[in-house]
This record gives sequence, C-alpha cells and structure tokens, in this order.
Amino acid sequence: MKDDKSMGHDPLADTENILREDFYGRRAEPSEGLGSRPKDQRPTHYKVICISMYTRDIEELEAKVAELKRRGWTKANKSHLIRLALSQLDLEKLPTPHQ
Repeated sequence: MKDDKSMGHDPLADTENILREDFYGRRAEPSEGLGSRPKDQRPTHYKVICISMYTRDIEELEAKVAELKRRGWTKANKSHLIRLALSQLDLEKLPTPHQ
C-alpha cells in the first residue's frame, strides 16, 4: 500500500554526495552558483573580519542594538554600532595605561 503523502524521491538521500562534492570538495567556479561573481568584481569597500569578545561585551552590544532598533534605527546592527563607537573615539582623551 503506497502512502499518498510520500514524495516518491527522498531529497536527503544524496546528502553525503552533496556535502562531499559541493561543501567539502571542489570549489564552484565563479560562473557557477547563485549570486557568485568573479573574484575581481568583489566589493573592495569592506572586509569580513572575525574578532574575539567577552560574552558580557557581546550581550551589551546586542542589547544596545536592540535598544537602537526599538528607538527606530531599523537598520542598526553590531557592525554599525562598532563603527559609530570608533568614529567617536578620541585617542588623545584616553588615560595613559598603567603597566
């Protein structure tokens, strides 16, 4: 007895091959895939970076972003808030470190 709700083909049956070839294996050529572009056409006005922060600082950053959004800054995000803080930082006003 065939179940009327079955798809006929299990889309997850080829998961291992998909991961091996597309995720872990060869890299797609620039002309392949959605939204891909040749390396020489990638944006140059920003870079994606990775930084380490204490969890308390991340929580504070996320809380401030949430507050900005509550106040109407609908496009606020962590990167935006960090850029804003950097633009207001005056190194001349920082105290001399005690080492």
